[in-house]
Amino acid sequence: MNSTERSPLRSFRNHAADFLPEAIGGFVASHPNAQWHDSGFIGQSSPIVTAEGTPSVAVISGGGSGHEPMHAGFVGDGMLAAAVPGLLFTSPNAVQITEATRWADQGAGVVHVVKNYTGDVMNFKVARQALVDVEARVILVDDDVATEQGEDNESEGPGRRGTGATILVEKIAGAAARRGDNLDDVAQLGQWVADHSRSMAVAIAPGHLPTNGRDTFDLPAGEIEVGVGIHGERGVDRVDVEPADEVVTRLLDGIDASRGSYICLVNGLGGTTPLELSLVFGSALRQLEQRGITVRRAMVGTYVTSMNMAGVSLTLTEATDELVELLDAPTDAPAWPRVVGGQSPEGGDAAMRYEAARTVFDDELPSSGDDNTWLSDFVQRVQNSTDDLTELDRLAGDGDFGQNMEAAFGDIELPLRGEDSAVLSALAHRLFIRSGGTSGAVLGTLFRELALAMENASSNVVGLRDGLGKACEAITELGGAKEGDNTLVDALLPAARAAAEAAGDSASFEEVLRTCNEAAAQGAENTRAMIAKKGRASYLGTASQGVVDPGAILVSWIFGGTGQAKDFTGE
Repeated sequence: MNSTERSPLRSFRNHAADFLPEAIGGFVASHPNAQWHDSGFIGQSSPIVTAEGTPSVAVISGGGSGHEPMHAGFVGDGMLAAAVPGLLFTSPNAVQITEATRWADQGAGVVHVVKNYTGDVMNFKVARQALVDVEARVILVDDDVATEQGEDNESEGPGRRGTGATILVEKIAGAAARRGDNLDDVAQLGQWVADHSRSMAVAIAPGHLPTNGRDTFDLPAGEIEVGVGIHGERGVDRVDVEPADEVVTRLLDGIDASRGSYICLVNGLGGTTPLELSLVFGSALRQLEQRGITVRRAMVGTYVTSMNMAGVSLTLTEATDELVELLDAPTDAPAWPRVVGGQSPEGGDAAMRYEAARTVFDDELPSSGDDNTWLSDFVQRVQNSTDDLTELDRLAGDGDFGQNMEAAFGDIELPLRGEDSAVLSALAHRLFIRSGGTSGAVLGTLFRELALAMENASSNVVGLRDGLGKACEAITELGGAKEGDNTLVDALLPAARAAAEAAGDSASFEEVLRTCNEAAAQGAENTRAMIAKKGRASYLGTASQGVVDPGAILVSWIFGGTGQAKDFTGE
């Protein structure tokens, strides 16, 4: 292995030269209706016929690899007959395209769907010039408003690039061919879709290439690249990071669609999570409604990528009844969704309305009585340290602990008021219904047991002692954690022992809290050297050593302390 082979990479590969042949081979092996042709294209393995079984117009497309699932994922009945892949972000050559076109022709002609990139346009044109024995038409997709030339059209550049709208063109043209439309009608319909589509994209991080491990462009932290392309190109503008709603506004302003009915595509560029894409779509749907635009069909997912760029593109295509019908038509292309948004299971339209999916909690805190100082102090410690708790959990586990504590305690207005039992019971309820994962169940159990003990005790000292003892039993039964397993039990058990000893010496509540805090803090510190045996940190083995368990820190804060996680970081 040479020095370049040892360079750090962020992608799976064997040898750089073998990346595409091996990747495409794996794709074809998993595709139920595709086969590889060694002249350089992927063709559907089923006959290229209409729904009636007669020879069909063949729709083919292609371009540089790195945009998957486009185009290969859209090969199948009712969509593409063939896809022609080039090298990463590089047009396929004219010979590949010629061979794919000749193979796909069933006597009814072939339509080329071509993205408006210079290499794609040239090579598909050369292929058509060489195919004197095949009738071929072209649909040019140029939907990207980021590279709009302007009304004067004086720029010498190639104009709008072909991006997200490409798959809508491929689907509608493929469906038209499947229903039996002739060559000219398929081409004209597909071109209408391309001409009435506009897209724009942004990225919060560049992509990187598996073949060399290099980023496609440099983007400083805290900035957004506006108007990126699907070949890893940087954008036409760069702005500071802004909320998602403002990003969507920026995209919609760039597209500048007029009132009417549209197909909306929210597309991930390869490194954006489904949750983020759904958030962007929700924002787009709400803003489009405010602009007088109706979304008849919606697609939200990763369809046209720029390798693994952390970004999103938004496409709007004018909708007609015919286009919607063709969009809804069945296809077995594996990357096309089974059902698109706005499509009723019974057929026809289903109205889409956006509303944030908020859970309504019945979790009111006591609002009367004296200030509850010790529990108010605890909540304040947690509120001030959720980020630090999350970071500790990230180092030793899965990084959600601080987030769960923020969900339970973040919006509590201080000071808390009421008797210990009532406040503890309310906090337990919030932990159970607001905090996910182990932390909500375990800490909810702790506070519930403390609340029950306080309610029935002769004094708060006795209640604390009995509650901690019961909590240790309940939590051990709940999850099986024991002292030494590197969990919050390692702080809770020492606190319970300290409370049991101090409660018999006529100590004040404040003195017992201080004693419990010292014992719990030491117990938490002891977790630094432990290997986790319970919880998600246990999956990490020795990697969890050297980090204090954040749950144990939080337990110590119930009784006192500074509320500073750095006290336990060893810094």
